[in-house]
Amino acid sequence: MDSTRKFGKYRVEREVLDEQRLEEVTQRKTYADTHPSLTERLKDSLRCTLPKLKRSVMSSLPVLYWLPKYSVWDYGMPDLISGISVGIMHLPQGMAYALLASLPPVFGLYTSLYPALIYIFFGTSRHISIGTFTVLSIMVGSVTERLAPDMDFLKRNGTNITAELDITARDSYRVQVAAATTVLGGLIQVVLGLVKFGFVGTYLSEPLVRAYTTAAAAHAVVAQLKYIFGVSPTRFSGSLSLVYTLKDVCSLLPHTHLPTLVASAVSMVFLIAAKELNSFLSPKLPVPIPVELITIVAGTLISSFGHLNSNFTIAVVGEIPSGLSSPSVPDVSLFGEVIGDAFALAIVGYAISISLGKTFALKHGYKVDSNQELVALGLSNTVGGFFQCYSVCPSMSRSLIQETTGGKTQVMASALIVLITILKLGPLFQELPKAVLAAIVFVNLKGMFKQYSDIVTLWKSSKIDLMVWLVTWMSTLLFNLDLGLAASITFALLTVIFRTQLPTYSVLGNVPGTELYAREIPGVTIFRSSATVYFANAELYLEALKEKSGLDISKMIIYKRRQEAKQKRRERRAERRAKRQAKREVMSSVVEQLELGGFFTESITKRRLFASVHDAVLYCQNHRGATSIPRSEPSVVSICS
Repeated sequence: MDSTRKFGKYRVEREVLDEQRLEEVTQRKTYADTHPSLTERLKDSLRCTLPKLKRSVMSSLPVLYWLPKYSVWDYGMPDLISGISVGIMHLPQGMAYALLASLPPVFGLYTSLYPALIYIFFGTSRHISIGTFTVLSIMVGSVTERLAPDMDFLKRNGTNITAELDITARDSYRVQVAAATTVLGGLIQVVLGLVKFGFVGTYLSEPLVRAYTTAAAAHAVVAQLKYIFGVSPTRFSGSLSLVYTLKDVCSLLPHTHLPTLVASAVSMVFLIAAKELNSFLSPKLPVPIPVELITIVAGTLISSFGHLNSNFTIAVVGEIPSGLSSPSVPDVSLFGEVIGDAFALAIVGYAISISLGKTFALKHGYKVDSNQELVALGLSNTVGGFFQCYSVCPSMSRSLIQETTGGKTQVMASALIVLITILKLGPLFQELPKAVLAAIVFVNLKGMFKQYSDIVTLWKSSKIDLMVWLVTWMSTLLFNLDLGLAASITFALLTVIFRTQLPTYSVLGNVPGTELYAREIPGVTIFRSSATVYFANAELYLEALKEKSGLDISKMIIYKRRQEAKQKRRERRAERRAKRQAKREVMSSVVEQLELGGFFTESITKRRLFASVHDAVLYCQNHRGATSIPRSEPSVVSICS
């Protein structure tokens, strides 16, 4: 390849390669060279060397890679600031999202502590914040309320059923259900990670995930309405449960508890205004103002004074035990009832985690291992389930705070904030109104509600992606979160088949609006297909090629085969001519040698061809008598009489 520069431009000349020359240049390897036998691969997998062992340990425990290189001088202060900021966010979000999971708020704090500690050792992302998340909290809540409804825990007085609910027994069983679901989901993630099944996240396209989270936000809103209005609607499960619950809440609006509604409205207004102020002042502030923490502190103080007047009492969080929970084995008998929900939680949690992790990794120039992320998330859920935690995944808001405040690695500062709260500060939030936590959930869902603008964007870019978005959103709303996810993935896979059956075909020079428009290459036609060619669309590809290029491919193939057959016949004829010519040349040379040796004294009048020397001798004996032919000439095949 030669290149020359002239007038600031380069001209590159390359050799035109035919197939034979390409084989010589590339030196293509055989199948045996590129695909070792099963025995060799098995031996290689079982062979243990020190470098291989080191790579295996480093890949399984990524903390061993970055911790020895950790610089306290460079990373210490940024990690401390981001850790404190994220830890402060964990407190209100942990307690608020626990309500979405239909669990006591303290278990939201546990969920913000244990899984985050496990992820530090096994995770490969440096910026995501593991803990409670809206969508997973709603999915866990649908499981706990389905298997532990309020009707099963009404206290009985003889033969009469009173209206009193045994909240302690109900919450205790719901915690068991949530822990069993979390452990099973974590085990599923670990197994999928060990068998290198990390690519499963690629089947959850961005329109599917965004539509799913948007529909889940609608479920979260409906689930929090009872805390906003201070009513007690009937909780439904299964298909159309969202519609039935919303209908029941609307029927109870005349019975709204006014102090609860006022507390909710004031909290929402304050949170929205403070967050907008945060966004406006973010370039000037080293860390964001902890508006959610300020809200729960103010709400707790106001509620404490309000309880002095019985006319203004509202529902509060209640007792928050201080100290850590002891580990316990989950109820294995529940696995059969929650396996479908556990699988859905595993897939959705991993999809959110890997999408956020790759976003920050691309921005900061490092790599996230999809299989190791699956294992890390699974271990976080599995270990957390033994400590009464529920399913976790990264939160976009917390991860952005960790990244924008200068966080460089996964450190324990945020976990220490949560730990201190659990050990010492938990009882201080016993008077926190549930309406304030519901308001926090409402305001944090604002980003998900903005995803409705995807409809306009997808309408302009891809109608198929728009259909995926709408079907996912509708099925999740109507069929609930687990069945909605299954229906969404099924439809998304069908669209893949649809895309391959109806791809976009184009020819160079006929694509308006592109760089290829109005550019022709004489004697060359470039045909492009937007889909990979395989058995299901091969015929469609040939038909499109015939239509776009104006060439009848079938006739060209037939013509090519005829030409190949003619060429083979020509080669065979040429081969026969060459053999005959070679025989004649050999005969001529032999005759010349015989004449020079004095074997013929008569004038040559005729030549005959014989298959062997013996035939020639017989001919001579029959026509001229005995003829002396040397035995040292076995190659004689021609003799004259």
